[in-house]
Amino acid sequence: MKKLVLVLGDQLKADSSAFNHFDAAKDEVIMIESEFEANYVWTHKAKIALFLSAMRHFAEVLKKKKYALTYVKQSKLSIVSVLKEHIQKHHFTHLVCVEPGEWRLRKELQDLASELQIYLTIEPDNHFYCDFDEFKEWVGDKKEIRLEYFYRYLRKKHKVLIQEDGEPEGGQWNFDEQNRKPYPKKGPGQITEPKWFTPDAISKEVMTYVESTYSKHPGELESFAWAVTREQALLALSHFIEYRLPLFGAHQDAMWTNTPFGWHSILSTSLNLKLIDPKEVVDSAIQAYEKKQVSLSAVEGFVRQILGWREFIRGMYYLDMPKMAEDNFYQHQRKLPDWYWTANTKMACMKDAIQQTLKYGYAHHIQRLMVTGNVALLAELLPQQVCEWYLAIYVDALEWVELPNTAGMALFANGGRFTSKPYVASGAYIKRMSNYCESCSYQSSKRYGPDACPMTTLYWNFLINHRAEFEKNPRTRLMTANLQKIDAEEQLLITQHAQTLLNNLENI
Repeated sequence: MKKLVLVLGDQLKADSSAFNHFDAAKDEVIMIESEFEANYVWTHKAKIALFLSAMRHFAEVLKKKKYALTYVKQSKLSIVSVLKEHIQKHHFTHLVCVEPGEWRLRKELQDLASELQIYLTIEPDNHFYCDFDEFKEWVGDKKEIRLEYFYRYLRKKHKVLIQEDGEPEGGQWNFDEQNRKPYPKKGPGQITEPKWFTPDAISKEVMTYVESTYSKHPGELESFAWAVTREQALLALSHFIEYRLPLFGAHQDAMWTNTPFGWHSILSTSLNLKLIDPKEVVDSAIQAYEKKQVSLSAVEGFVRQILGWREFIRGMYYLDMPKMAEDNFYQHQRKLPDWYWTANTKMACMKDAIQQTLKYGYAHHIQRLMVTGNVALLAELLPQQVCEWYLAIYVDALEWVELPNTAGMALFANGGRFTSKPYVASGAYIKRMSNYCESCSYQSSKRYGPDACPMTTLYWNFLINHRAEFEKNPRTRLMTANLQKIDAEEQLLITQHAQTLLNNLENI
């Protein structure tokens, strides 16, 4: 048996389960740079550069291990097309890979193996706390699938922030009330920068190639400084734990003009490329808490994102695909406005979030959920176009993590399969959690009229349109109760102005 091990661009892990039975004497590894994959969606230049640079650096790791490696650079073909040619040319009988992070690619690999009549082994991913079989067993016949209970299950199983009596550290499971504060009125003050890395020769070569080949793609590379090796990722982790985690918790939902990173870890790229392991990230945070370097609320808020939400949405992705990609609960059909790609909008919150996204390929979770995602839902945009934008524009976006967050969380496209309500808000939320409204040409408090905040108008329009549905849900009933304070004449003016906005989205 002659095995070919496929290493994908988001599987850069030296102890990957793909190598469990690797025989260096006769087996081979293949890595493929595919222009087709970079054009599958209109991908941000920084995302392409990050993947290619990290892949080329990882190829050097495999060479040092003396693994037989075929590294295909700059192919115009799809990954599966390159594989097909290579397998036929060299007569491989067995293809091995780790579970791909994209349903489409998994099916294409299965179809290829069937066509060529070779063995395909898809190894479970040892990067995560929970594999899909365990998640599926946990879901069982539950009528409601909720993060909170899965998070508690994993914390108990792995003894993370759990006392000897089995109760949560500090006597409570979450510290959301302490972890959702805006910055002070004068602003965030001095924030320690994340750990950045000057591009080396490999990265510079990649950046030159990307600028040449993908010149018309969105985004820029002037600020490219992401970790592209395991060594760099570990440095970024230790820097976050020491200098940024202590102040992360309280202001993790806060936003401020020209403050793209806040106190966030910026470790999602390294985690999703598998340069570092979630277990070592969580363990590092716990150790800092045990040494009294960080508060319990800060460490719990961070652990919840890694051990809780990240594991949860991966399970939901595999559980609900391919239906998840097709869901459109509200039957929204409007086209994604061009300003999602250019930031040419008069809404200050959207302008700032998209500008930093184009510059870095990054925005934190509240900017994604309550700014760009909130507007997309309220503006009745087609979920599939919005999901493609998120997948294209963020450097840490892989389909398994992007699609559940966008379709399921931000857009409620699956009708609340794993969320209890649509996450919609008016301009009042933005005003409370940021300073964006201070420089905006719109007024967040106005519900209709030429200077009314589009987010506010569309929010009330959304509540009016879905009032009956919201009144059935205890978590949204208070929102529609506020409609009782708005008389019928004003509600009509709101819906009329909303229709004007919806028909003229390109110019708001």
